[in-house]
Amino acid sequence: MTAKEVCKRVWEMSEPFAQEMGVTLWDVTFEKEGGQYMLTITIDRAGHTDIDDCEKLSRAVDPLLDDKAFDSLPPYTLCVSSAGLTRRLKRPEHFAAFLGSEVEVKFYRPIDGSKTAVGILQAYDEGRVTLDVDGRVTVYEPKDIAAVRLNVTI
Repeated sequence: MTAKEVCKRVWEMSEPFAQEMGVTLWDVTFEKEGGQYMLTITIDRAGHTDIDDCEKLSRAVDPLLDDKAFDSLPPYTLCVSSAGLTRRLKRPEHFAAFLGSEVEVKFYRPIDGSKTAVGILQAYDEGRVTLDVDGRVTVYEPKDIAAVRLNVTI
């Protein structure tokens, strides 16, 4: 099973539990971090998500991961966490929810001499991100974008 297939199956398994708990699934990833694989389910809730939410979802999903379909996976650690303040925006609905918010876009290689741009999210269309950076509106192409996160300054 590919990482993408793992994420899709885990999303489908987790979603009913998340809905029942009143939380939203934000993301599911299966990635190698250092020498270890991490299966990470990220959740969100209006107001805030707490450790109890994470624990409840983890306890609900963990037994389902013993299914034979997951036997071929390398050893991994299950992690359920909050999307957090500086959450990564990946899905169209993430971008739609944060239009008008300040975001940080990281690039694979420098654009205009920088590997990041911070500005107000103006639009998102099929992977293209439109930012207003100090009055200058720029559209960044998906091939150039490594990650987009909310930019929170305190």
